[in-house]
Amino acid sequence: MRTTVTLDADVEQYIRNACHKRRKSFKRVLNDALRDSLKPTDTKRELLPPRSMGLAPGIDPRRLSDLADELEADAFLAAENRAAYKRKSADRDFGRFPKLKWVNPLDA
Repeated sequence: MRTTVTLDADVEQYIRNACHKRRKSFKRVLNDALRDSLKPTDTKRELLPPRSMGLAPGIDPRRLSDLADELEADAFLAAENRAAYKRKSADRDFGRFPKLKWVNPLDA
């Protein structure tokens, strides 16, 4: 089939470089490129085996967006009222910051 196609300058240069590198005609390189990119694939996509996310015990991976929302709300409240705001964390290392107000929700 004979047709007229207008190529962008960069696409033409890619084809010409491929012609030179492969020592093939413009027509052959263009047809090969179109054939490779447009042919249907019959292969099934192979699924990767599941892996552990390495989350700490008690963290539900289905609720990570809820955790992110809570952290964002905590950060907003902390910025609004730094003096009165108590941070919530089960991380006992916060005890090394004597001026930081925090509460462990697991102790309640």
